[in-house]
Amino acid sequence: MIFIILLVLSLAPMVATEPWWVCGATGTYTTNSKYHNNLETLSSMLPASTPFVDPPGDAVSGSDLFAKASVGAVPDTVYALALCHGYVNASACRNCVAAAFDVARKQCALGKDATVFYDACLLRFSDKNFLELLHNASMASSADYSDGALILMNVTTEPLFSGWDKGLNQETTIIHFINMALNNTVQKVFNNTGKHYAAIRSTTDDGSGSIPPIYSMAQCVPELIVDFCYRCLTNISNLAMTNFAGRHRGQILGAWCNLRYDTYPFYGELTSVPSNGLVPTPAPQPTPLPAPSPNHKKPLGRALIIALVAPLFALFVCVLVSFRFIRHIRAKMNVHEDEALIWGLEGRNPEFTIYDFSQVLEATCNFSENNKLGQGGFGPVYKGRFADGLEIAVKRLASHSGQGFIEFKNEIQLIAKLQHTNLVRLLGCCYQKQEKLLIYEYLPNKSLDFFIFDETRRALVDWNKRLEIIEGIAQGLLYLHKHSRLRVIHRDLKASNILLDHELNPKISDFGLAKIFGINDTERNTKRIVGTYGYMAPEYASEGLFSVKSDVFSFGVLILEIVSGQRTSGFHRYGDFINLLGHAWQLWKEERWLQLVDASIAENQNLGMMRCIIIALLCVQENAADRPTMSDVIAMLSSESMTLPEPKHPAYFHVRLTEDEVSTLVEPCSLNYVTISGVDGR
Repeated sequence: MIFIILLVLSLAPMVATEPWWVCGATGTYTTNSKYHNNLETLSSMLPASTPFVDPPGDAVSGSDLFAKASVGAVPDTVYALALCHGYVNASACRNCVAAAFDVARKQCALGKDATVFYDACLLRFSDKNFLELLHNASMASSADYSDGALILMNVTTEPLFSGWDKGLNQETTIIHFINMALNNTVQKVFNNTGKHYAAIRSTTDDGSGSIPPIYSMAQCVPELIVDFCYRCLTNISNLAMTNFAGRHRGQILGAWCNLRYDTYPFYGELTSVPSNGLVPTPAPQPTPLPAPSPNHKKPLGRALIIALVAPLFALFVCVLVSFRFIRHIRAKMNVHEDEALIWGLEGRNPEFTIYDFSQVLEATCNFSENNKLGQGGFGPVYKGRFADGLEIAVKRLASHSGQGFIEFKNEIQLIAKLQHTNLVRLLGCCYQKQEKLLIYEYLPNKSLDFFIFDETRRALVDWNKRLEIIEGIAQGLLYLHKHSRLRVIHRDLKASNILLDHELNPKISDFGLAKIFGINDTERNTKRIVGTYGYMAPEYASEGLFSVKSDVFSFGVLILEIVSGQRTSGFHRYGDFINLLGHAWQLWKEERWLQLVDASIAENQNLGMMRCIIIALLCVQENAADRPTMSDVIAMLSSESMTLPEPKHPAYFHVRLTEDEVSTLVEPCSLNYVTISGVDGR
């Protein structure tokens, strides 16, 4: 359950100096019960946890101000986490967490679930194991990272630009300035994943010197999966701009992430980062933050009374601001034109177009459901037709999508520079208001998974056509790895990202997760592991190491899927194995490879089928160094007389099923926390 409370407080000196709390609805406990005793143990243990100890001679980092714990056995287990803001010292942090426990016990009396926010810290405890979301990507949905409570606070009803008679341009400048400052802060958190915390001071030169600096801070729970952290902060940054646009200060407090900005320095001296249109300067040292006291609490009921009265005045202000802002929106330059200038795409690629949002609306009949081609993890895909008759496919990135602005920009900059018959053609994009749209050539036969995993449609793709598809994908990968102007690692090669044209020729798509390699690069490491389980090479899934051999592994998985007509993973039983790789390896070792071949094509058995299975097993070998390059793969596919080496065992081949596990199998579901793809025709 997500609670969103908007508090608009007039003339308050700072944000959340008193505690705010939300009591959950999971149930209550009784005095001296096991749950009560476990909670008491936890309240003594958590504030004293080692992450809150000051490191000698160093500043306390965001990761040092976080602790999580669980006490007791199910069903009386208490799960808890505590997080202090990165600008708080360890002593104040410990005091704050202890005070938060007192507030929770008093205000949520005998409640099993409570969340308490102070200006310095947050505390959450529950009888539900919400801590699993920190590491278990398969459990999380698009809303899980804001689970618990979300409190939006603005401490003044007076807009930042109130009283300035400088015209609408001044208002727009301020709103854009605050937006850029918040975006920069979120981006710095994303680039600084070790701490999950960032704070910057941003200034702008508007020619008058009248716009004050903006001090901003953003933070996630340090162990939160990086993609969820980024999504969480992006969402609350959008909430801040929606609810506080142009105001002096605001804060959003959540159980997994929080964000705050102000016109006074509420944190210590920190490093600033430059931004487009912003001139960062060192932040001055503020007055030391006092430790919160459990006395003189401000109850939430009192705040709600204020919230009932304040909207009358706030509504009046919002109407005035909205009226002036809407008038200006009609006259201002479209956002996508600014972005095109920033990216340097306009004018440099005559085949790439920056479309106006109204053009795309008209082409897709206002994103009509009748025009919807499918639903991907990043948002829906629609068919469209421009006035000149050109058919298009429009990927409309959802606001909650994990593919944020970085991936959106990445795909545009990459694919706009790549031209190959086996790569999908990106015609242009639209980045306007809150919309992020990618416009592709329309491919009428949807994606590869639409055919090979369907009992009826797979019969339409005979062996010769499947072999052509395998060879086409290989040619596209070889181009990316070796022959293009950029050396590109795709990182998300899978059946749903292989689109088919009217002749079922394959085209690799979806470059949002791709990475550019230098000429001399052979391998890189990343902490942000993205892609799709089942297609990930083992060194990438476990250690974050990726290279051209990562794509080779995914390609090998694809070959096995194309030959067999079966998905690589899911809760299926493949003989003694739970994945297709181990099953294929066993059948090949026992010279029963024909049993792997899709029944719809098995009657016309061909030695080319066996060669493809061997090539696939070479590609999915556990050791990356043993895998062939795409040049080697092309050579093996092209020459029937070429002797193939004997493959070593594949990755994950040891993942077997016991008889007990077989009885617990359920229907297939996606384990992919980055992209969950449906039929995605373009």
